[in-house]
Amino acid sequence: MAHAYTPGLKVTDSITLRKSRLLPVKGEVVVELKTQVKPDDVVARTFLPGNVYPLNAANILNIEAEDVPGSMLKKETEYIKKNEVIAETKGLFGLFKSKLTATIDGTIESISGVTGQVLQRANPMPIEVQAYIQGQVVDIIEGQGVVVETCGAFVQGIFGIGGETFGRLQMGVRSPSEMLGPDQIYDRHRGAILVGGSLVTEQALNKAIATGVRGIVVGGFDDKDLRAFLGHDLGVAITGSEQIGLTLVVTEGFGRIEMAQRTFELLKSCAGLQVSINGATQIRAGVIRPEVIIPKDKMPSSSNKAAGEIERGLSIGTPIRMIRQPYFGRLGKVVALPTNPAVLESGTRARVLEVEFTDGQRALIPRANVELIEG
Repeated sequence: MAHAYTPGLKVTDSITLRKSRLLPVKGEVVVELKTQVKPDDVVARTFLPGNVYPLNAANILNIEAEDVPGSMLKKETEYIKKNEVIAETKGLFGLFKSKLTATIDGTIESISGVTGQVLQRANPMPIEVQAYIQGQVVDIIEGQGVVVETCGAFVQGIFGIGGETFGRLQMGVRSPSEMLGPDQIYDRHRGAILVGGSLVTEQALNKAIATGVRGIVVGGFDDKDLRAFLGHDLGVAITGSEQIGLTLVVTEGFGRIEMAQRTFELLKSCAGLQVSINGATQIRAGVIRPEVIIPKDKMPSSSNKAAGEIERGLSIGTPIRMIRQPYFGRLGKVVALPTNPAVLESGTRARVLEVEFTDGQRALIPRANVELIEG
């Protein structure tokens, strides 16, 4: 039987995942090995140096640069408060003194008798890294962070926006074909991760933010609504840093696309459980997928497998999703894997497969235009 490998999205009810939780700079790990952690538990913290704010002391005091150090009331490394007088001239007979006041809370970084500049350093900015997922600390990276391991269900999406968040999983619709609109979002959904069906509208997203919903997982999302919601076109760079008030994970593609039945049933079976989601997406080199992680206390040992184990290949009967036009987002299964390359409409030659879509339609598709739906 013909057999090949192609990248795919994981949708499974049983997997072991490890997440590295690292600081951007050296700091302190605040948990111990084998500690059980919750998503909002702080596992490491550090401080980033504050920004530097210069003061042209010579000009402000109307003195020569070389006289600035002798006029300072505060010395280097000393603490200062905003609007505090940090330098003062002697004036004339004790009168007509010029004063220099701090513009921030922080410390004096440096005083120059050459340039006449005084540099102020703002207070350090605290940085904390949370566990993100419920699980156990299985490794400590000294001064940097930890590795957290969890077991449970896992769903990868095709696109997302917004960063890491967590909450109780709740169903917003009754079927994978149903659209999630603003009328289906209630106060009881505050703090929840809400599951939609085939589409979520811009109006529903705004209602969700106003209600306090933390995240939405849905089959499809209209690109026009995305532009209107964000207020700009989304570039090709990685997503996930948007400050929009919630996280969105799209499992199928753009447009009104019914969520895969298998994905919907998996999420439905996990309703009420604590989940962690991340909308970060990068489609180019170094692929990053949006994700839904659902830790479970108990899983069948026979079905448990680690993320990153040997991937399933592309073969007859493999469920796949189209990732390029004209069939973008459609689901189907492989029914044939021709050995020889075929000539495409563009005139180029490429290895193809024959797919049968869920509605029974068949088509020849370049293998580069599909991805696996992995279980």
